[in-house]
Amino acid sequence: MEERNTIYLCLAHMSENKMEEKYVQEAFDTNWVVPMGPNVNAFEQNLADFVNSKNDGSEPLDRKVVCLSSGTAAVHLALLACGVGPGDEVCVQSFTFCASSHPVTYLGAKPVFIGSEIETWNMDPVLLEKAILDRKEKTGKYPKAIVPVALYGMPYKIDEIMAIADKYGIPVVEDAAEGMGSRFNGRILGTFGKYGVLSFNGNKMITTSGGGALICRNAEDADEILWYATQARDSYPYYQHTAIGYNYRMSNVCAGIGRGQMTVLDDHIAHHKHVQALYEKLLAELTGIHIHKQPTDSRYDANFWLCAATLDPDVHIQGQENAYKEVVKTAVGGAAGVMHTVETATTDCQPNENVEALRVFMLGKKVECRPVWKPMHKQPVYDGCAAYTDGVEEGLFKIGFCLPAGPYVSDDDVRYIVDCIKEAMR
Repeated sequence: MEERNTIYLCLAHMSENKMEEKYVQEAFDTNWVVPMGPNVNAFEQNLADFVNSKNDGSEPLDRKVVCLSSGTAAVHLALLACGVGPGDEVCVQSFTFCASSHPVTYLGAKPVFIGSEIETWNMDPVLLEKAILDRKEKTGKYPKAIVPVALYGMPYKIDEIMAIADKYGIPVVEDAAEGMGSRFNGRILGTFGKYGVLSFNGNKMITTSGGGALICRNAEDADEILWYATQARDSYPYYQHTAIGYNYRMSNVCAGIGRGQMTVLDDHIAHHKHVQALYEKLLAELTGIHIHKQPTDSRYDANFWLCAATLDPDVHIQGQENAYKEVVKTAVGGAAGVMHTVETATTDCQPNENVEALRVFMLGKKVECRPVWKPMHKQPVYDGCAAYTDGVEEGLFKIGFCLPAGPYVSDDDVRYIVDCIKEAMR
C-alpha cells in the first residue's frame, strides 16, 4: 500500500483564494501588527453578519461580536460579565473539553457538573433543573450561570434549557466553540443565550491559528466585554483602572486570517456534513459500530465538526489483549501533542479495551481515532465538585471514539478509514 500522510481528526485549512495572505500582508504593510486594527474590526463585522443573517427570520437579530485571543478567554469574560465571582456556582456540561469549566475556577467559583442526555450527548435539561433546585436548597442561592456545550457541533436542547434558565432567572453562556454554523430551529447557536462563545483554534470550522469570539446581545454588553479584554482601562489620558482587566484582544494579523477564512466557512460546513453522510452510509453495514447522528427533529442542524461513533463492548478488535499494558510515552493530542509523564497506564474512568485497541490500530494506519471527551466530573482536578448525572456521559466515554472529518478529509480518505476499521475487526 502506498505511503499515506496522517489523516487528522479535524484541521481547518487555509483556502486557496489567497484572501488570508492578502489581509495578513495588509496588516504588515500598514504596521497594524497589534491586538487591534482594521482586520479585527472587519472580522467582527463579518461574524456579526453571519450570525445575524443565518436565522429563520422569526426574530430579527442584531448581535454584536468581540474578537478575543481564544475561546477560553471568551468563556472567562462571559462568566465575568454575568457576575460570577468567588463562592458562586456555575452549571457546566460535564461531557466536554475543559475550556468550558476551567474559566469558572479562574473567577474563584465552582463548577456544578451536569450530565448528558443520550439523544444529542449534550446537557440534560432534566438533570439541569434538578441541579438548580438542589443547589438552591443546599447553598441558599441559585447558580450564577449555565454553560451548555455543542458537543462535536451537535446542537443542545436549547429550547428546554432556555425555558429552565428563564424560569429561574439564570443567564446562559452558550459554548458553541465546536458548533460554529450549527443551527437550532433555523437559528445559529450562540444567539440564544446572553452570550455565545466561538473558537478559531487550528482544529475548528475556521481558524485564525488561535483565537475566539464572544457573541453579545447588544452594543452595551459588547463594550463591557471589550473593556475587560483590553485591561479594563478607564477613559482618561493616562492609565487608570477601576477593575481587573485582561489582555484578551485578538491580533490584527490573526484577524486577517479569519477574514479570509470567512469566505470558505459555508463550504467547510457543507464538507463536514458530506463526510458525516458518507460515514453513515459506509458504517451502516458494520455490526457493532454506531455513528452518532443528529435527532430526526428537523430543528436540529449540526455542522458535524467531528464525526463520533460508539463501539459495542462485545466487538473484538485486533490487539485488544494488549490494551493499557504500557504507559503512553509519545506525545498525545494530535499534531499539537504534549507530553506529561504519568506513572500508570490506566485510570478509574477510561475507554473500553476494544476502543483503545481501535485507537492504536488506526494510528498504525496513520489515522487519528481519538476517544470522546472524558467527563469533567471524572477529572482528578475536579474531584469533590458537585455532579448531577445518570451515567450517560460515563457510558459514552467507555464506548465512544471520533473519526476524522476536517476539510482535508476526502471521500477516498473516508473509504480508507472505514476499510481500516473493518480490518481491525477481523
